Amino acid sequence: MADDKKDKNLTEELDQNEDQDLSKENDNEENQEIDSQSNDLLEQIEDLKNQVLYAKAEAENIRRRSYEEADKTRKFAIEGFSQELLSVKDSLEASLGSDNVDNKILIDGVELTLKQLNAVFEKFNIVEINPIGEKFDPNEHQAMSMIESKEQESNTVLSVLQKGYKLNDRVIRPAMVSVVKNND
Repeated sequence: MADDKKDKNLTEELDQNEDQDLSKENDNEENQEIDSQSNDLLEQIEDLKNQVLYAKAEAENIRRRSYEEADKTRKFAIEGFSQELLSVKDSLEASLGSDNVDNKILIDGVELTLKQLNAVFEKFNIVEINPIGEKFDPNEHQAMSMIESKEQESNTVLSVLQKGYKLNDRVIRPAMVSVVKNND
């Protein structure tokens, strides 16, 4: 019976050793699997970091290009307008450059130059504000004086000292006017 116990103990020890060996093998396989998953996750993290850096760099490039384009637009926005005004300036210089010009020819030249200027204004949506006889509008007119008059309705523009102008329906210079004041 002692031999049976020794055999049984030996068998149990062998079984335990096999279980430990299997356990170690399973642990090694699990560790290898965990290491593999860990490496995969680290690669994914590195890829995501690179994607974030790329996206940040792209956003910065877009912001910089937009700023440069806006700056160029501001600098050259009036280029077309400026080119159109050059012909008006040329006409004025030509009229001043003539020596023996009578008043009629000079007046005709100035009228033609004014037509050129009005065409430029029309092309670029610059509209004249000339409000004689209209109700005073503080958004478009600047009252320079108040004049008493019984013939005109109160707050009516009696005279225009300087015309105003709008660019695309936005006042760029209000008309300077004299307004009727009634002492009723």
